[in-house]
Parts: sequence; C-alpha cells; structure tokens
Amino acid sequence: MPTAEDLISNDFATMPELIRAHAEHRPDHIAIIDGDRSLTFAEFDVLIDRAAAAMQRDGVRSRGTVAICGPSSIEYVIAFIAALRAGAAACPLAPSSTPEQLAMMVRDCGASLLFVDGSASLALDGVAEALNAKRVALEGTRDGSFADWLARPGAKPDPVQIDPDQPFNIIYSSGTTGAPKGIVQPHKMRWGHVRRAEALGYGPDAITLVSTPLYSNTTLVSLIPALMRGGTVVLMRKFDARSFLELSQTHRVTHAMLVPVQYRRLMDLADFDSFDLSSYRMKTCTSAPFGADLKADVLKRWPGGLVEIYGMTEGGGSCLLRAHEFPDKLHTVGQPAPGNDIRIISVDGHEVARGELGEIVGRSMSIMTGYHNQPKKTADAEWYSADGARFIRTGDVGRFDEDGFIVLGDRKKDMIITGGFNVYPSDLEAELAKHPAIAESAVVGIPSREWGETPAAFIVLREGRTETADEIKAWMNGRVGKTQRLSFATVVEHLPRSSIGKVLKRQLRDEFKAQA
Repeated sequence: MPTAEDLISNDFATMPELIRAHAEHRPDHIAIIDGDRSLTFAEFDVLIDRAAAAMQRDGVRSRGTVAICGPSSIEYVIAFIAALRAGAAACPLAPSSTPEQLAMMVRDCGASLLFVDGSASLALDGVAEALNAKRVALEGTRDGSFADWLARPGAKPDPVQIDPDQPFNIIYSSGTTGAPKGIVQPHKMRWGHVRRAEALGYGPDAITLVSTPLYSNTTLVSLIPALMRGGTVVLMRKFDARSFLELSQTHRVTHAMLVPVQYRRLMDLADFDSFDLSSYRMKTCTSAPFGADLKADVLKRWPGGLVEIYGMTEGGGSCLLRAHEFPDKLHTVGQPAPGNDIRIISVDGHEVARGELGEIVGRSMSIMTGYHNQPKKTADAEWYSADGARFIRTGDVGRFDEDGFIVLGDRKKDMIITGGFNVYPSDLEAELAKHPAIAESAVVGIPSREWGETPAAFIVLREGRTETADEIKAWMNGRVGKTQRLSFATVVEHLPRSSIGKVLKRQLRDEFKAQA
C-alpha cells in the first residue's frame, strides 16, 4: 500500500484511498474526536469499510447517491466517506430545511439511502410517501441504530474505480434566492481543495476544529483536506463561542475555518484574551463579507495566520487574502489563488479595464460540473472567454485595485437601481458602521412608485444604545448623496442569517413587503 505522501504527490488521489493509507501507515493516530468519543485512523477506516459494504448490500451502486441529514457526528462523517468508497456521491442536506424541501432534494439527487437523526426522521413523516429512499438512523432512533445497520465486523465493500470527473458530492444551495439548486462537485474539484490546503499548513500534525455544519461547503473545504492530509478533526455539534475557545485550548487546535459572525461572537467575549490560543497556526474565513475592522481585531489578538477565502460553492475561481501578510489590504478579498483565473466583465459580457466595476467570473480546476438536473441554470451560471474557456459567474460586483487585489462590491441582485442610478448597499452599510450606536446593518432595495427602488436599512444597535430609527436615518441622510438617501429605516433585534452566517436580504425584503 503506498503511503499518503506518495498518493499526495500524484496528479490525483481519492479521499477513500488516502484514509486507507493513513490507516495502514499511521493506524494509531487520532482521526476524529466527537465529544468524549474518538477514533484512530485504523478504527475509522474499518467502520468506513463496514458502512460502504452495508450501502452496497442495500443497493447503492457506483455513481449513485447517498443523502445525509443531521448534526455533525462521527457517524455522519463515516456515512459521507463510505458513500465515496462505495463509488457514490454524498448529498448532505440542511436539517433546517422544511420537510417539503428535504423531500424535493432527496428526490432530485436520486438518493437510494437517507441517513437521518431523530429530528429529521420525525420531520419527514408528513412527506414519507414522496420519498423513494430507505431511511437509516445516524443515532439510536425508531429507525434503528447506525451500529446495527453496519455490515458485519470485517466486512469490506466491493472495490470501485473512481474517475476524477465523477461526482464527489451534491450540495444544495441555501435557497436564499429561491428553490435550492443541487451543485455537483466532482472528485477533481475536491482534490484541488486538498492541493490548495498545503499552503495553509494542513498536514499529519494539524488539529482542525470544525464548528460549522457538515452540509455546508464552508465546512467541507476544511474537513476534507484535514482528513485527507492525515490530521485530527475535532467536531462541534453546535457552535458556542465559549465552548469553541475551551475546545481550542484543550485540544491545542492548529486550524479552524469560521464565518464572520462566529469571529464577531468570539472577539466580543469579555474574557477572550484569557484563553491560550498559542497553538493556532492558521485561521480561515469564508461565506460572507468579513469586515476590515474585524480582520484587524483578529490579527491583533489571536495568534497564527489569517486567510480570507473568497469563492463560491459552485467553484470557478477563488481569491485569497493572507491578512497577516497584507495588513494594508484588509478592505479587499485578496488576489486570485494560484492556478485561478479571475476576470471582471460588463453587463454585455466583455472584460473591463482594471479599476472598473463589473461582475466577477472565475475558472480553475475547482469548478462544479453543473446544477443537478438543471441545464438551463447551469448555462446561466457560465461565461465563456474569447478563446472558449469556461468560467463561472459569481453574481458579485467588484474591481481589481492597482495591485491586483479584488475590492468586492455587492451581489448583482442586491444592487439598488433608483431613478436609473446604481446604488451599492455595501457602501451604505459601510457608512452606517461609522455610527457609534450601530452594531451591524443591512441595506436592501424596496419598491418606490417614484424611483423604482429606494434604499432601506435594517439596523441592530449596540447594547445599551437607545437611538431611534428616525434619528439614525436623519444622521445617515445628511452624510450621503441624494440617490443614496434612506427612504426607510428600522431597528431590529437581529438580522436574519443562514446557518453559515449570510444575511438573508431576500427575507428582509419580504418582511418589508409584508409590513407594507
């Protein structure tokens, strides 16, 4: 059996074979920790074999699909990797989805097995007739137990050949802009993430704390390289700032991927500086806008490097901001990652000059195959250069600065067109952030008979502040241009967010319409 380092040096390797290599050559190294439970790579590999054999016994075939819905756990990770070892694609589903959405996604991906925890199983009762998949318990529930479902001890799956272009997983979009779309990511895309992770210091001695849900691509771009490179993964079933710091200290964590709202909650803890975080080598951030002030605070008070990763679940192109190396570029999302081609295009699809605003498009080896069963939406997400190269549209507006760093604007769909003028919500949010009473804000476009759309602000106040929405609106409108003035402002307790911290602006627009 070749070593993991031999496999890593190849042009392509799969996750199942790398896990096997670690089990062969480093059998006693801890692979995964879940609360008071842990597995060595040898134990982990044996359970993956038994689960893959059970999947094949239950009819899972090469290029089939296995769906998983539940909180982070050892069983979840075993089921995910076992699906790959059986030659199938894993399809992680958000437990926060409605029963109807879950049933739709299970049908759409064609899963023959659906792994569920007790809560997901109960939620699916009302749509059971719409499911074609057999339910398997991730924990002891009325659906049985994961341990009882496994194939007999010592069982091994029939070997399968995995092609680089074969689906690795199908991840459904959060549905913040409509019905969830299944994003098909091939094995070669995940392999690209592993190669990129080398520069972030993932390796056999890395200890990675995973605190975002396993159905999120944010999590997988950290979890997959951590395990494939032979490190240890520590799972958090639910994020809590103090527990995160306690686990970091206890396990001497070296790596973590977090979203901005998590960084904010951590840095806001009164006793943050009392925790020993000196073991950290690298922290990463993705999935939502990461404010320059927050980046600066993390750099100042949290040991180790900080890298912001800008990209999409669909892949295409990514940018990296090594914030610890470029502290004067914290207002950007960095430069194109090695091997990534990032371009800025106009509305009519032509490249624009450096410094001009346009839509960001990108290509790399980390690129989705397409949206599952949705060729029209796949085509809509693509842009082709003059030489026929395939790029993925991000839907984000941005520009290159004079040093080749990307300065991000807004989502195209979030841009407000008022009286024929483009107004960028991020500009207004940045201005609102200067008010001493404002903790955070979100600006959206609302209908206007006179102007088509006008800006509206949803504002969260800092603790102890009592300013009214009208006072803040008057303050703001005295500082911005006529087309940028707020026509509506309201103070809210919190902003609606997805499970990985993205502000749900569509929900804010819907709430305004409902009130109006």
